[in-house]
Amino acid sequence: MIDYLHRIMEHFPLSTSPYVRAIAFLVLIIVVARGVDLLIDRVFRKFVRLTKSEVDDLLVDAVHRPVYVTIILFGCTLVVSYLHASPEVLYYANNALYTAIAVIWTIVLIKLGNIVIENVLQKASDITGLRKDIVPLFENVLKIGLIGGMLVVMLSIWKINVTPLLASAGIAGVAIAIAAKDTLSNFFGGISIFMDRPYKIGDYIVLDGGERGEVVAIGVRSTRMKTRDDVMITIPNAIIANSKIINESAPVPNFRVRISIGVAYGSDIDVVEQTLLEIAGANENILSDPGPRVRFREFGDSALHFELLCWAREPALRGLVVHQINREIYKKFGETGITIPFPQRDLHIYNIARTQV
Repeated sequence: MIDYLHRIMEHFPLSTSPYVRAIAFLVLIIVVARGVDLLIDRVFRKFVRLTKSEVDDLLVDAVHRPVYVTIILFGCTLVVSYLHASPEVLYYANNALYTAIAVIWTIVLIKLGNIVIENVLQKASDITGLRKDIVPLFENVLKIGLIGGMLVVMLSIWKINVTPLLASAGIAGVAIAIAAKDTLSNFFGGISIFMDRPYKIGDYIVLDGGERGEVVAIGVRSTRMKTRDDVMITIPNAIIANSKIINESAPVPNFRVRISIGVAYGSDIDVVEQTLLEIAGANENILSDPGPRVRFREFGDSALHFELLCWAREPALRGLVVHQINREIYKKFGETGITIPFPQRDLHIYNIARTQV
């Protein structure tokens, strides 16, 4: 590279002084950097404006100026090498320039990462219900990782042995991992929920223990759901990731309601079925498509067992729909003379004449 630079410098007829030629070459580097900057800013930007997403525009805004500065700094390293400075000056000058480049691109990568995280989590939160206030957490994790990588690169540039530091960091990392294993398991459980998307905010879920409620928040550490009694339950994500979760709102938000009813033997089963369908059809919380249906399930000991199947608009209406339909069934059956039997026993007493001894 230095030999090639020497050949380029020989084509500068301004002066025989190496300093003048170095300055001329640096001016040329600045012109090239400006040309690349205009290429990115004018040409690439026109292409990215054709897309619907704003992410690519933000990416161009983040990189075009650092590319310009990086070309100039890299040109400065070539100029310093061309001037045949002393080894000590060359060492410090080049390392300072490379350190500046590392710092600049670390900042750029942090900006690019923040742009991607904000846009990805924005879309993910719309799909999964993931809380948007966890965005700073991911941004900070990314920032810490990139700054740590930058420090390792800077130490390598200055030829500082990083092996003891990495070993110490490894030991410290193991100690921290052991001490925070529950927190880490919840964190990775939250990542698995984010990837698998078993539920989102607003869904009604049933836990292994039978608790049922609406998901109100999904965080990195835990998920919160509110029961119908307005009780807030917080479940660590590590537990949810390893449990069976019933999502009553998926794959469709409609919820099937089953209501069992027994009628007396001798009842007109056609009237029973028609009455149940009319009751369900008149309820505003019941969907007409799919429509309600009635099934004759079995012959019981003292009743004919029917089941009314209908679909509520959402799981939150389950209790209300059961209440409304049960009320109407009791009223309508009373009006139509359909008897709802209940278990009863007949006791027969016989008079048995005593036998005379």
